[in-house]
Amino acid sequence: MKAKLYQQDGTVKGDVELPQSIFDAEVNEPVLHQVIKLLLANQRQGTSKTKGRSEVSGGGRKPWRQKGTGRARAGSNTSPVWARGGKAHGPQPRDYYTNIPKKIRRLALTSALSSRARTENILVIDNLTYDKPQTKAVASLLKALSVAGKRNLLIVGNDGKNIYLSARNIKDVQIRPVNEINAYDIMASENIIFADENLIGKVKEAVVS
Repeated sequence: MKAKLYQQDGTVKGDVELPQSIFDAEVNEPVLHQVIKLLLANQRQGTSKTKGRSEVSGGGRKPWRQKGTGRARAGSNTSPVWARGGKAHGPQPRDYYTNIPKKIRRLALTSALSSRARTENILVIDNLTYDKPQTKAVASLLKALSVAGKRNLLIVGNDGKNIYLSARNIKDVQIRPVNEINAYDIMASENIIFADENLIGKVKEAVVS
């Protein structure tokens, strides 16, 4: 399995070999679906809340006597059947976080990378570096790569601060350090762009660890 290697100006420099164990593995769709659902659930804040009948204002005395009025029985104006009453079985704050086993997480990441590699949506830049933030340079690079306007995931090293500052304001471009990528980021992007050829080996380390 190979990917195109590009220079910083977007011209093709050659090919780069992708590790077969990560970029040419079997795509396990059930595991991929499961992990993406869990990753999205882990991002939920879980702060939704409605007031029950004991929390809304009102209550106290019985609205009217039990019998003889011709109206339905009522014990409190905080009942859920009343306007401005409490909410019955409404959402309450909760923690949606679920721990994902490393083995399942690695399998999903490998499946996602293999899926993108087979459709030739993985691009590698030969040592993309900037001395200072240059948003225009990154925009020109994306245009030269014919990926401008598409959902792109730019994978950088831990020292890629200037690349992050250069690309963070470009629409539909996500920037992730190589040790923080996950299956959802991969599948949510149309193209995976590595800012350096050496990052491919670090992806292998991240998957194996």
